[in-house]
Formats: sequence, structure tokens, C-alpha cells
Amino acid sequence: MSTVATYESFGFNRETCSIPSNTQNLIEISCHEDMAEDPQWLPKIEGFLETVLKKLQLSGWELSVLFCKDDFIQELNKNYRQLDMPTDVLSFNSGSIYQDEDELEWFSAGDIVISLDTLAKNAVEFDVSQDQELKRLLIHGVLHLSGMDHSDNSPEQPMLQLQEILLQDFMAESDIIISK
Repeated sequence: MSTVATYESFGFNRETCSIPSNTQNLIEISCHEDMAEDPQWLPKIEGFLETVLKKLQLSGWELSVLFCKDDFIQELNKNYRQLDMPTDVLSFNSGSIYQDEDELEWFSAGDIVISLDTLAKNAVEFDVSQDQELKRLLIHGVLHLSGMDHSDNSPEQPMLQLQEILLQDFMAESDIIISK
């Protein structure tokens, strides 16, 4: 059975967050100034996200991903969620539509922020590779930007079920390889 056929059963509604007439996506990937240098795998993130968006049949998206350390994401978590602790991923929805100078419409999805410190801790705690955890966090962020949410981290949450289905689809392909 195709995974795409099951997305709607998880509450995913691509009509509310896609511009079908624009088949492109704009993805900006960067690292916060607290990072000593850009990771070698950074250029592979855009291609992975393009594949995720294509799998979800989302187009016309503009989004950014910022990689950082725990101190920065903790400050964001404190300011925006009133939780004074680091977290693995934060998503900031924009959800607006605009037209560029070429009259193409874009869905300004928002921003994803990922702490590489917490990502590494999660990989150890959940006994998975850092590569798998990075893919999970990127997919998680995209699902949040598409309007999905979860009330807790229990595996019964529809968004988290969809996240894991998508993750399985990407385990054999699109290797990012952030750790051996």
C-alpha cells in the first residue's frame, strides 16, 4: 500500500498549505553563529527536504532551517514556549501566501530550528543513528509547518504516526550521513 494514500487519514490536509501552480520550493539552510563551522552534510539537507515535500505533494513552499546548539534553542524555547530548557526542534509557522516579482505564488511555510546537541543526545537515548534522528526532526518540523500538531509525544498521536511512516520511507534513501 502506498504511504501517500494514508496521509489524509492522519489529518494531513495539503490543500491548506500548497500552491499547486508553483512546482518549485525555496529552502534556505543555515547554521547559527554559535556553530564553529558548517557541518559537512549541510548541503544535503535541501535535497532531503525537497524529497519530503515532494512525497507530501507540497509545492510552492518557502521555508528555512537553522541548525544551532542547545544554548540558542533553549533561549527560543524560553521566549516562545515559556520552557527554560533545550529542545530538539522548534517550528515557527508563517502560513502566509505572497506573490513574487515574477508573479509566482509562494506559501511562506515558516522556520525550523534544530539543536544538534539535543539531536545527538536523542540518538543515544533512542538508540538510533544521528542520521535517522536528523531525518526525524526535519520531517517533524515540516509536518508542524503544514499545520499538524500533537498534544504529547505518545506514539498514538496521528502526527507522530505519520512522521514515523515517512521516516521509514526515507531510511533506505536520501542518506545524509552525519555520523558513521
